[in-house]
Amino acid sequence: MELICPSYSKVNIGLKVLNRRHDGYHNIYTIFQELNFGDSIYIKKRDYGCKIISNVDWIPTDKSNLCFKAYNEIKKEFSRVEGIQIQINKKIPIGSGLGGGSANAAAVLKGIKNIYKLNANESKLEEIGGKIGADVPFFIRGKTQLGEGVGDKLTQLPKALIGTYLLVIPKIFISTKWAYSVIKNKLNDQNKKAKFSSFLNEDYSSLQIFENDFEQIVIPAYPEIGAIKIKLLKLGARFSSLSGSGSTVYGVFDDEASAKEAELLFNSSHQTFLAKPTQQLNT
Repeated sequence: MELICPSYSKVNIGLKVLNRRHDGYHNIYTIFQELNFGDSIYIKKRDYGCKIISNVDWIPTDKSNLCFKAYNEIKKEFSRVEGIQIQINKKIPIGSGLGGGSANAAAVLKGIKNIYKLNANESKLEEIGGKIGADVPFFIRGKTQLGEGVGDKLTQLPKALIGTYLLVIPKIFISTKWAYSVIKNKLNDQNKKAKFSSFLNEDYSSLQIFENDFEQIVIPAYPEIGAIKIKLLKLGARFSSLSGSGSTVYGVFDDEASAKEAELLFNSSHQTFLAKPTQQLNT
């Protein structure tokens, strides 16, 4: 028996970096939006251990892979879990700020739960996911969630930012570690959370308030990122932003035709993908 587990991507709609924590990480305040573009994970039982195979050679297939860590963590909680084979068919580029590795790990947790028929609810899987990586818990339920803490304190939101998302991914790798090391010098004590309050009230009329703090350091270091954002807005996106610490820049278009027209002006020089919020899959 082989299970096919979708492993979607995410973008951040606004991202505020707050104070540095005692554990060295930073508290953040962000809206996670799951999109229907992503990887595919195939899992099946084996007698023992965890074997990972992939269609690309740039991801590790050893214990450093988050999927391997997901297997180890769920096995600690449920002794009946034996071996597993994980095949990862990658589409999400590395270092793109789309959460590919975290989504893969979450897909593996859900897949192992199903294939071994474990008595584990979503809250339990989120708890296990938090031991693997900060973004993993979000992908257990997906859709639209407010993320606080290191991104692991989650609140499901009732409404997505509906539209067609054009993802533009330049050939730039932005280190998350570098981004946080630079942004720490720009932090201040003002309460940045208040600017996001309208999202919780389902008011999307002033999207410009949803700033990504990383843009203030990434755009000066990589001007191409800023140029992509400006171009997306000029082409009709009603909102455009860097996702996470980069390198993906996305634009949200009201209709798919406009997004496809805009894509034609990017896809000769950058990787591009069109996607929609997962809430739109069944509409």
